[in-house]
Amino acid sequence: MNLVFVITYGIWFLSEILINRLLGSKKSDKQDVDKGSLYIIWTIIFICIFTAVVVSNTYYSPLLKDPGIKYVGILLIYTGIILRLAIIKTLGQFFTVDVTIKQNHRLKKDGFYKHLRHPSYSASLLSFIGFGISLNNLISLAIVFILILTAFIIRIKVEEKTLIEHFGSEYLAYKKTTKGIIPFIY
Repeated sequence: MNLVFVITYGIWFLSEILINRLLGSKKSDKQDVDKGSLYIIWTIIFICIFTAVVVSNTYYSPLLKDPGIKYVGILLIYTGIILRLAIIKTLGQFFTVDVTIKQNHRLKKDGFYKHLRHPSYSASLLSFIGFGISLNNLISLAIVFILILTAFIIRIKVEEKTLIEHFGSEYLAYKKTTKGIIPFIY
């Protein structure tokens, strides 16, 4: 693995660590609604990354014979990082890594949120797809996509239950006009 991959994975990992350290809920926010879903996500992420790397080093199943495909994966990782940070910025004070309702919480339905209810997860999923592609292994890509999508769907269910409890019919109406995480599909 060359330096470009090591630096990219490092930047990606550090960006997520910083997001998790800096953007947690405060004591004044509604507590105990996360249901351990943040822990579940991180556990699945570590299992997923470890498994994908082991599989890519054990089984030859290239996406393409051209090793340049790995750099497409790197580009997708950076695209996902940049999109995720932009999405977090647009949600502003209402973004937290753990599920919570903030004081004076408002439902965001414009910008990235006009078409997707959970665009931050979409951007993160894009980075994980990029990771799978950067390994140039079809099995690893499938593992990454399936496990991470599953983790995000679990988390989305927890989030949406909380949002419905807080916003009621406003959130239910918003839910009918948007997709969850994958544009045009889910």
